[in-house]
Amino acid sequence: MASAADGIGSLGTEQGHLNVPVADHSAWATAMNNLGIVPMGLTGQQLVSDSICIQGFDPNLGIITPINPMMAGISLVPPPPVPPELPVIKEIIHCKSCTLFPQNPNLPPPSTRERPPGCKTVFVGGLPENASEEIIREVFDQCGEIVAIRKSKKNFCHIRFSEEFMVDKAIYLSGYRMRIGSSTDKKDSGRIHVDFAQARDDLYEWECKQRLLAREERHRRKVQEDRLRPPSPPPIMHYSEHEASLLAERLKDDGKFSEATAVLFTWIDRGEVNRRTANHFYSMIQSANSHVRRLMSEKAQHEEEMELAKEHFKNSLLAILTQFEQITAVFTAATRQKAWDHFSKAQRKNIDIWRKQCEELRNAHSEEIMGIRREEEMEMSDDDLEESPCKKVCTEDSVLAAQSCALREENDSLRWQLDAYRNEVELLKKEQGKAYRTEEDHTQEQQLHFLQQTMHSMQQQLLSLQEELKSKELELEQAREEQRYLEGEVLALRDKFLNNMDSVDGSNHNAEGHEKSMNGTAALHHHREKNSEGVARGPLRTEKEALLLGIISTFLHVHPFGANIEYLWSYIQRLDTKISAGELERLMVRLPNMFKQEFSGVGATLEKRWKFCGFEGLSSA
Repeated sequence: MASAADGIGSLGTEQGHLNVPVADHSAWATAMNNLGIVPMGLTGQQLVSDSICIQGFDPNLGIITPINPMMAGISLVPPPPVPPELPVIKEIIHCKSCTLFPQNPNLPPPSTRERPPGCKTVFVGGLPENASEEIIREVFDQCGEIVAIRKSKKNFCHIRFSEEFMVDKAIYLSGYRMRIGSSTDKKDSGRIHVDFAQARDDLYEWECKQRLLAREERHRRKVQEDRLRPPSPPPIMHYSEHEASLLAERLKDDGKFSEATAVLFTWIDRGEVNRRTANHFYSMIQSANSHVRRLMSEKAQHEEEMELAKEHFKNSLLAILTQFEQITAVFTAATRQKAWDHFSKAQRKNIDIWRKQCEELRNAHSEEIMGIRREEEMEMSDDDLEESPCKKVCTEDSVLAAQSCALREENDSLRWQLDAYRNEVELLKKEQGKAYRTEEDHTQEQQLHFLQQTMHSMQQQLLSLQEELKSKELELEQAREEQRYLEGEVLALRDKFLNNMDSVDGSNHNAEGHEKSMNGTAALHHHREKNSEGVARGPLRTEKEALLLGIISTFLHVHPFGANIEYLWSYIQRLDTKISAGELERLMVRLPNMFKQEFSGVGATLEKRWKFCGFEGLSSA
């Protein structure tokens, strides 16, 4: 800790770049005594040590670089760490226009907020009221290059540096008391507080750097993946007669046989085989089959080489086993009485150990040789069982089989050529027949088009008839509902009349009763006529009909020459989509004193119109 403090104190003499001449040293001593600080040297010194702010920062390079242990003059042993619990001793900092006095070391250090990512801006509060931008720049310029200073009227400002490590140097000044000149005025002094500030520019630059690093990482991964990715197989060309001839030549070459078979398999898998190309493919398949003999001979050659290698391996093992036997014989002779007594105890121990190791190795090798011999005996017995019956007959059969196979191949090739010729003849016949059928096909297409048009028109007529049928069914249902309603009213009136007749005393006045019955029947007939007229021309039954009556009357009053029922229905349907034109017409028929029907036009232009005549009926009444 003492060495660290000495390093901080010596920075003023080694790297100081502001030397302030002081005329009256007693004034500075008095001011420091008033603050309770022991007076120290008044020469200018660096504001903050680089070693305190950032570990491993090289001021000569101007950038933060990790220390390389392989560089000359740098030891691999790290320096002893400074205990973190010991506080850093701050000293008085003299500037050209002001002086910074450290706070009492017994007080807790000033608090700071969490550092934002990529922070290059600091908040400086508690500035003296008379502190100008030049004084602020003079104090914080020693921390690093200042990009911008935004000063407020309320004794605080924001300072943006060019690099992030400069912010740590500025945070070191938090808690210092600034005094401008030698004045004791309150406006010339203040305790500054330096903290991290969150600026959009810093965050934007930090995000740009992060995106740049992410892009570099993605590029590096992509390059690594491309480097590790196996190469893609070469593309297979499409089938053509020229490519087929080239492939047939490559199938005959032993070095290009594997690539040629891959191309042949792809063509067959794609479905390139048809009647025209069958002969070409058959010849290529036949060329591929011709390599079977070559492969069998290569296999026999490799098996022979493997047998020779096994024999050589067995002979080598036998030679090794022989040498092990000789070494074992040497150890056995050394352990006999006439030689064993002349060795020391340590020598005897070593010889005994060596003899045991040699015997173990010899036994292992002998077991391995015995296993090889047993495998050979088993293989020989299997071969004897398989090949013992008649070897001469097998050789003759193989010769006959090869001749029959060759004859069969020639027969198949001739058959395929015959089929190809037949296919070409059939294709020529089809092409000639198409020329004669073109005119017949044209007439059939015209007839089919005409039939489709007639079918379409019949379908449209059928749809229109179905719509008319639905509309008629709706009108019929409405008429049936009205008929049921009228029948119910008639039955109710009949019951009422019968009840009234029962109340008459018929026992004493038969004649009068007879006359009254006659009159009653006449009255009943008259009442029925009135009732039917009331049904046909009766008053309104519901509130909806009253509302429709008002709307129809207003609409027809606006149209003095009348309007047809479709026009009136289209207007009312905007207000009520469930109402029909038949309902409107029945309502106007029931009220002849308010609505009347007239016909206009002649012939095809004949039109039925409804007019409002309510005022005429009122004046006549």
